[in-house]
Formats: sequence, structure tokens, C-alpha cells
Amino acid sequence: MSESNDVLPLSLTDALTTRQKGEAPIVDVRRPAKFNKRISGALHRSPGPSPRTKSVTGLAAAALLAALPLASCGDKPESTPTRAEQPAASAFVAESETVIDMKPVAGEITTRDMGEAVARTGGTLIRLNVREGDMVRAGQVLGVVQDARIGLETAGYTALVRAAEAEAERAEADLARTRGLFEKGVYARARLDQVEAAARAARGNLDAARAQRAASVEMGAQGAILSPSSGRVLKAETPLGSVVMPGQSIATVTAGPLVVRVQLPEGQAAALRSGSVVQMTPDGPAGAVVEAPVTQVYPAVEAGQVVADIDASGLSAALIGRRIGVRLPVGERQAIIIPRRFVSTRFGVDYIRLARGGETPVQTAPGPDAGTVEILSGLVAGDRIVPPVAAARPPA
Repeated sequence: MSESNDVLPLSLTDALTTRQKGEAPIVDVRRPAKFNKRISGALHRSPGPSPRTKSVTGLAAAALLAALPLASCGDKPESTPTRAEQPAASAFVAESETVIDMKPVAGEITTRDMGEAVARTGGTLIRLNVREGDMVRAGQVLGVVQDARIGLETAGYTALVRAAEAEAERAEADLARTRGLFEKGVYARARLDQVEAAARAARGNLDAARAQRAASVEMGAQGAILSPSSGRVLKAETPLGSVVMPGQSIATVTAGPLVVRVQLPEGQAAALRSGSVVQMTPDGPAGAVVEAPVTQVYPAVEAGQVVADIDASGLSAALIGRRIGVRLPVGERQAIIIPRRFVSTRFGVDYIRLARGGETPVQTAPGPDAGTVEILSGLVAGDRIVPPVAAARPPA
């Protein structure tokens, strides 16, 4: 008798052929038990070989039939449940709720005030000690304006002071002699009074000359351009040698704390209050959201716009005048807010899977909190939605 074949018979005809050749019947353990019973019945009905072959064949068939239940239990592959057999995902009921209406506007990083370093006298700018970006302190000399006429006037007043001093010294000497002769009875009282008056006039002339010289010196000192506050120099555009006029700005210096200044229409600013929390995106729309309070709402309305300052202590002051995105609370409204995980995006279009079956395209906007979106269209209050179904894997 030949050894058992490695290839299992795949049909009833193959099994009968094997039985007629006198070989041991091989039962396919991968076939269902009903099919194996049909094979066994057909083998019993077919004409058998010699008695020796029948005994060997019976022993082999008995061994295979005994191992069939164990083989069928161990080798049966696990079936993957279909999508219908999987447990249903948790549904979410879309409801309309009251949310704070946030208006996007553009804000400018600046300081609460701006100081102008101006020339107090006219003349020529002979020195400029700073340039844009330098940090200065209040009272620091930023530049010098010189007027030659003021120097000449100061020299003339100095000469007048010297003359007045000489006149005052002579008057004091005359007063001393006259007083001595008056005590000896040489001069009358009237002469003494006349000399005392001349001495007082000389002292007055000396004081006036000194005051005029001091005023001229102060006028020359006002040629120094002083910083109005401690901060950063933003502008210093006047070149050396320029002729400047009194009151002309030479440099612009930041003053006060760093703020974000925004403007919005007066009709929408009614709900804006000092202390209201706003959202800012200093790094662009894709950057992190920073929350800060409103420090002041200015009462004046200019061209229909209301100006407000927002605390910007946590932002960088490297670029004054940089514009960033700001979202201000301007009231309340009704909106449908759902978790972001219920939205799937394909080819730039957002979809939501409904619990009753199928998907619907929707238009979304950022929600009030992280991980939420606002449904602008495509969904109504009361709709039940479920998370999107993951795409099936391609066969290996």
C-alpha cells in the first residue's frame, strides 16, 4: 500500500477513486462535517478491495474520523464581523445654544502713549545721539540744536553784567563816603538820601543784567533735545545739519505699557467693557490663541469708530505697529456647536454622518472652545449624528 497523499481530495469522485485503488481514504478536515459524512457513506456503498486492504483502510479512516472534530475546532479561521454586526457608535444630538458673538478685527501692537522729542528753539541740528530702536530714559539728551544768534546775545548780556557790577561797586563806595561825612556833619540828610538811591539803582541794574544773561543762557540750553519718557526710539528721521523750527519733532519715543489697540464700529462696541476677555492670535491664524483683558475703552468716537486698548504684557515689543488678529465679544447669538471628531474632511469639503444613515456636507467655523466647531449650514437642531466610519483597509 502506498503512503498517504499530501494533497487532500477535493471531491466525492476523488474519494471513490482512492477507495477503489485500495488506499486509505483521506478526509478533508477543511470540509464541513456534512461533506465528510457523504464521503464516508459513498465509500461504504462502493465495492471494496481485499480483506487485508479493507482492515488497513478501516483503521486509517477511523483515525482520521477521530481527529476530525479536533482539527475542525482548531483550524477554523475566525470570521471578522461585518460593519452591520459592529456595535453602533454613540450618537450626538445637535442642539442650538447661546454663544458669545466674537467679531474678528485687526489690532495694532503699540504703547499707551507716544512721546515726541521736539526742538524747543530754532537752529541747526549739530548733534543726534540716538537712532531707531535705541532704548532711552526720561530726560536723556537725544540731540542738540544750536543758534549762533543766541550765543552772541549771551555774550552781550555778560558784558552788561560786568558794567552793572562796576556801577554797583562805585555806588556802594559813594554811599560809604557820604554816610561817613554825614555822620561828621559835612553833608546834609538830603545828600545822603540821594546817594543811597543811586546805590539801590545800581544794584537793581546789576540784578536785571544778570537775569537777562541767565535768560539768554537758558535759551541756548534749550537747544538740547530731551527724551520725554523712558522707552524705545521709534523714529529719528531728521539728519544732522538740518535747520529745525521750534516745536519740530526730532524723535518719537514709546511711553507707557504695551497694549494692542483696536477699533470697531460704535454700534458693535456697546457690549465691550473694560475687563472683557478677548482672544488674540499674535502668530497668525494657525498660531496659539492668547486671551487678555480689555484695559480701557476710550469714550471719544472718531469717524464712527470706538478705540479700545487690550493688555499686551505677554507679547513681544520688538515690532511696534505690527498688526495681529483679535476677536472681540460684541454680543450673544444662537449657534449649533458640535465636537470636532464628528466632522470628516474629504477633498476640502466637511461631512457629517447622520445616525439615520448617509452623510451630509456642512459648512463649519471655529468653535468657542478647542476641539469644537460651529455648524453654519447643513445641520439643524435635533439631528442625531455619529462619528465618521474609518475607511476600510485594502486586502493584503
